[in-house]
Amino acid sequence: MVIPPFHNEPSTDFADPSNRRAFEEAIQRVTARLGATYPLRIGGREVMTDDRSRSLNPARPSQLIGTHAMAGLAEVDAAVAAATAAFPTWSRTTAEERAALLLRAAQAVRLRRHELSALMVLEAGKPWDEADGETSEVIDLMEWYARQTIRLAHDEGITPLPGEILEYRYLPLGVGAIISPWNFPLALLTGMMTGALATGNTVVVKPASATSVCAAWLLDVFRDVRMPDGVINLCTGRGDVVGDALVSHPGVRFVAFTGSREVGLRIYEHAARASEGQRWLKKVQLELGGKNAVVVDETADLERAAREIVTSAFGFQGQKCSAGSRAILIGSTYDEVVERVLAATRALRVDDPSDPAVDVGPLIDAAAERKVLGYVDVGRSEGRLLLGGGKLDRDGYFVEPTVFGDVPPSARIAQEEIFGPVLSVIRAKDVDEAIEIANGTEYGLTGSFFSRDPARIAQARATFHAGNLYINRKSTGALMGVHPFGGFNMSGTDTKAGGPDYLLFFVQAQAIGERL
Repeated sequence: MVIPPFHNEPSTDFADPSNRRAFEEAIQRVTARLGATYPLRIGGREVMTDDRSRSLNPARPSQLIGTHAMAGLAEVDAAVAAATAAFPTWSRTTAEERAALLLRAAQAVRLRRHELSALMVLEAGKPWDEADGETSEVIDLMEWYARQTIRLAHDEGITPLPGEILEYRYLPLGVGAIISPWNFPLALLTGMMTGALATGNTVVVKPASATSVCAAWLLDVFRDVRMPDGVINLCTGRGDVVGDALVSHPGVRFVAFTGSREVGLRIYEHAARASEGQRWLKKVQLELGGKNAVVVDETADLERAAREIVTSAFGFQGQKCSAGSRAILIGSTYDEVVERVLAATRALRVDDPSDPAVDVGPLIDAAAERKVLGYVDVGRSEGRLLLGGGKLDRDGYFVEPTVFGDVPPSARIAQEEIFGPVLSVIRAKDVDEAIEIANGTEYGLTGSFFSRDPARIAQARATFHAGNLYINRKSTGALMGVHPFGGFNMSGTDTKAGGPDYLLFFVQAQAIGERL
């Protein structure tokens, strides 16, 4: 099987009027499809239940995006059983067969990319460029793992021994639980799920309730490219029901989760307990939160640094684990960078992201809004409010981009993940102190360091403790295959999504020696 070299999928140029019209038309088509009821998908069957949940447009909470069947324990058992039944056949397919299916799925996403992006605008509240970038990432993940699984299948890496036939191979694990978040409802689900599928595993998917229509539409892609029944099973529902049942289920071999630190720690604990009838130790992959720092020294391009601080902090309303929620400014840079940050933040337009001119959309729901506004209240007593801090007087969950200055490094707003448009600006006297502050949280996901000084850049490379460290660029926007993504400490287990070794999580190695 010959596959062209991997290249990242380009984003859509919305400065082109034809692309803008095409996206506007996609929003209209998706809007016409809103309000449908979505079943569970178990072993190729559509299953309805009496309990239902709803996903809403966070910019217009009166607009119903979809209604979803909610799984209970019986449906979880049935989904695991279906995945178990499908595993023997799917696990024996070749890497080339699985790669071909992923490549067909990637092409199917290309053909409907505007519809998938438009759905994220409406269900997740993403501005156009953020939604389009995520759809590009979905394509990248499928394309990347298709190539990686072929590489893995033919990479033996062992020493020959005269008189023996030797083999070193990677075997799929079995049934996996894929528990995905709402903030990247397509890309994060795609990454964890296709990593498992590419290596011959079967899965039960539990998406976030707020963006379950995105998950259902993604599964339509795999149905359309003829994924065999039972390889992917969808169980929408409550995390404390479906998620907990999957994590503890004796038939589940591994768990891949992206979400909050609190939920991730509970999953880690529960998965470590062997349930009755369980014959393995479960593997667990966690991608959790971040309290990421953008450090700027006196030699940096301050205009560029300020622009990247604003993008890192307020892109998708700060609802990214990679968001640069702390700006650490060294010495004399403080006043000038703050002035530039405030000017750039004031220029951001906050509104319904279905409008292409909008930079900042809504928070995902009322609970998120309450949490962020609660942290704003905390910040008023910990730092100096420089900008924002209020809720917009309109429908939807809109909070102004907010900047606090002179924040102590130990303040709650400088230590705890807020997951909203709140930036803490911190002073540092020199590079040593700045990096110490940057490393001074329980997290270690991303970080940015702005400098023109080679010695200081070398120091940051050696001592800035983050899974993804960026020099002279924003803390967000990792490209699959280019910036393998995953964090240290309480940011997760550092499985690098989009990296050359990510698929190793989903396999177990077997060594075979046959004496002649």
